[in-house]
Amino acid sequence: MKFPGRRKLKHYFPVSQPKPILPTSEVQPDKDTYIVGLDETIVDVVANVSDAFLDKFSIKKGLSNLVDADTAVEIFAELTAEQCISDHFAGGTIGNTIHNYSVLADDKSVLFGVMSANIGLGSPAYHYICHTSSKVDMNHLQGVTGDIGRGITLITPDGERTFAIAPGDMDELNTDHIPESIVAGAAALVTCAYPLRHQAKPIKQAMIMALKHSRQHNVPVALTLGTTHLVEEHRDELLELIKEYVTVLAMNESEAEALTGLSDPLAAANRILDHVDLVLLTAGAEGMYLCGHTEEALKRETTNPIKSGHLADFNRWEFSRPMAKSACQHPIKVFSHIDPYLGGPEKIRNTNGAGDGALSALLHDISANHFHKEAQPNSTKHLAPFLAYSSFAQICKYANRVSYEILVQNASRLSRGLPEREDSLEEAYWEQ
Repeated sequence: MKFPGRRKLKHYFPVSQPKPILPTSEVQPDKDTYIVGLDETIVDVVANVSDAFLDKFSIKKGLSNLVDADTAVEIFAELTAEQCISDHFAGGTIGNTIHNYSVLADDKSVLFGVMSANIGLGSPAYHYICHTSSKVDMNHLQGVTGDIGRGITLITPDGERTFAIAPGDMDELNTDHIPESIVAGAAALVTCAYPLRHQAKPIKQAMIMALKHSRQHNVPVALTLGTTHLVEEHRDELLELIKEYVTVLAMNESEAEALTGLSDPLAAANRILDHVDLVLLTAGAEGMYLCGHTEEALKRETTNPIKSGHLADFNRWEFSRPMAKSACQHPIKVFSHIDPYLGGPEKIRNTNGAGDGALSALLHDISANHFHKEAQPNSTKHLAPFLAYSSFAQICKYANRVSYEILVQNASRLSRGLPEREDSLEEAYWEQ
């Protein structure tokens, strides 16, 4: 067969030159910018139910409830019979976060966890992989003989979400599947407090090992608190973990109150800053707070309206960039707040994953700083050891926008990226 067009004699890839290296989905620590997440791998089954349904199965509303395998089968059978199930989604607070990160950054991330060694069509593992970004590197997952977890998200008419969780083998992750080199090369490690519920399971020690590797290699650690009930049960152990390992602590207002005893979100964030470098606190209709530290000599005053609450004029220095407290000679606390984007969605179908979306935006900014520092180490952006690329105020805007995208859809994960971030006058401080 004769192909159309004129033939060129010159090879496109001369045989005398090395063959081009094809892109790989597996993370290369010496070349890639990425974050690492450690999670209980779980699939969310989303269903709309009545309060009476929760009472029937003794499920506490608004909390994360562990149920045995038999109860989970009963719940699932009734939901199927009543046609209450709206969809299956890959879940897990950290799984959501790193998926969203890879969508936002259009770049790689790594997941530590377990996965069914044999994946059947329609199984929880099948749904998990189908709903996770292809840029999430799953090559380091630990194979297990059983199922990953199944979390049934029960949404009542008032919009409140309640979880009934059948763990499966999701807590069997062991220390053999926490490669130090992958953690050492990461821009950040993100994990959650849920493994503290399972003292006798391998996943807790796997999490501790990942935290130790992060501390040894100066990798920032982000921790999410999970649920109010978990914080109340493990408060002392959680505080010790936070003080020893955590850089960024993410939570909602009720979890912050359980940790500090303070009902005012700003007061709670102020208290928590005694132990960590950054606090991301989502407060529902009140909006979002991002609080941290910066160097006194590098503080930048906002041009936004000044706000007062538990602290007077608390957002005055929100155009500053976050720094680790230990990296500051004269550290000051910085607070930023933002109202819900566009006042919040007209109708919130599901709040599951909104906080995870906000954290993924913050982690994207942290990894952007890591990437830029590697690529342009002499840039004025790196005159000091900043934790993030942007200011407190700008990160708030980004995180708020991502949360909004989660709230307007009926899924806990982003299905696409966002439009480019809005520019603001404060960027002029750092784009010189």
